[in-house]
Amino acid sequence: MTALRSILFFILAPGMVAGFIPLGLLRSGSQIQTDFLSYLAFPLWLIGFVMLVWCFWDFLQKGRGTPAPIDPPKELVVSGLYNYVRNPMYVGVLLVIFGHFLWFGFWNLLIYATVVFIAFNSFVIFYEEPTLKNKFGTAYEEYLKRVPRWIPRFK
Repeated sequence: MTALRSILFFILAPGMVAGFIPLGLLRSGSQIQTDFLSYLAFPLWLIGFVMLVWCFWDFLQKGRGTPAPIDPPKELVVSGLYNYVRNPMYVGVLLVIFGHFLWFGFWNLLIYATVVFIAFNSFVIFYEEPTLKNKFGTAYEEYLKRVPRWIPRFK
């Protein structure tokens, strides 16, 4: 049942933020020529999607829950991509959106990516981190010291 809830959340949250809304933004806005840079969209889409699937799997298997705030994991997930960056799902979504910008060339997609990043960052700072500190205590505090929030650190 947790897997089904996780799949549903995957479709609703990242699917909406990285898929449905950006594609809806293609109906208006000014376009630029991205030419050969547009082909960078493919690796960004692939990397972003793989990051999302990997993190959802880790939440399901290691965290015994879903990424949804209403059905959070029971265990702190600090392995896999979480060894390198604290918010790999959000990074994956942003990579997909940036890929859309490179491929389609609409400025409003870049503006949208900026707004999404600000929303993600605010959510992380004001809700996620305090909630996880309360739930997991010292283990999460140590994790915060060891792993950066947004830019991956490769050891």
